[in-house]
Amino acid sequence: MTAGHWNGPTRRYDLVKEGSIALLVVTLATVVLAALFSSPDEKTISLRNWAQNAPDDFYATVVSELSGASTSAGYGPPYNTATEGQSIGPVPLARWGGVTTAVDPAQQFVIAPLSTLSDATVKAAVTQWTGASEDQRSAWAGDYAKALEDAGSADKVVAGDYGPVPALAKAELDMAGNGQLDTALIAGSSFYTSDYTKPLLFLGDGSYLEETAGTQHLLGEQWGMMNSTGNFPGQAWLWLATFWYQMPGFNAEGNTWGDNADAIVFGAIMPILSLLLLLVPFIPGLRSVPRWIPLYRLIWRRWYRQQRVTPAG
Repeated sequence: MTAGHWNGPTRRYDLVKEGSIALLVVTLATVVLAALFSSPDEKTISLRNWAQNAPDDFYATVVSELSGASTSAGYGPPYNTATEGQSIGPVPLARWGGVTTAVDPAQQFVIAPLSTLSDATVKAAVTQWTGASEDQRSAWAGDYAKALEDAGSADKVVAGDYGPVPALAKAELDMAGNGQLDTALIAGSSFYTSDYTKPLLFLGDGSYLEETAGTQHLLGEQWGMMNSTGNFPGQAWLWLATFWYQMPGFNAEGNTWGDNADAIVFGAIMPILSLLLLLVPFIPGLRSVPRWIPLYRLIWRRWYRQQRVTPAG
């Protein structure tokens, strides 16, 4: 069957002109709407910001890295073997994955960056630390960490045998304050750096990052909310995963659910829910819900209205 010749009315149509006008209108609308409603462009939180805005917290975090008391030092897989990591009941998912990104916080966050400095005092402190035994390092850093916690600030710490720890912490604070540490922690990666694992882990070990996120309401503590910076809504499509962190047990540390929340949510709950979604057409009862809730009749109301007027057949 071939199409017949059109004998009806015709008119000229300039496709290029229409396309150009449409492109211009959409471009202008995009620019205007982006200026009015887009998320604010917050400045990056750097180690330099941290050292300048919260020097006491930065200093204490450096000491915790040296003493092995930081979150990163005791995280477990995929960063180290300090613990077995998260699991789902008896299933040790993190241990099965193993250490894929080896991180030694004391060495990589403190000693290695300071080793790049030419200052004689810093070099002497690094040499003293690297030449000591593991037990001696632990004793120095552990004693100083406790003294620092009791004193509240470095200038109030009582005298003691802390080895090179105070000098290392002070040198790291100075290095971060002038911006050198941000560069040192990503040195050795590709020319276009995209791996910020070490700076992020280091930031996460202190309180500054969490407190900054708290001021922006980004801690995930509001029911039903996924926030962006400022008063802008965040990723609504993540609600199903974030929902579980609001449930009792998942948001409390010190118990099986809270300590393994990530593994349980993303290793068990979300895969099960995703599988149920895929199998909806094959599950009796569940697949009939659309028929019981005739929303489709509202969507296709014009077709159903026409069928009542002119029934088929």
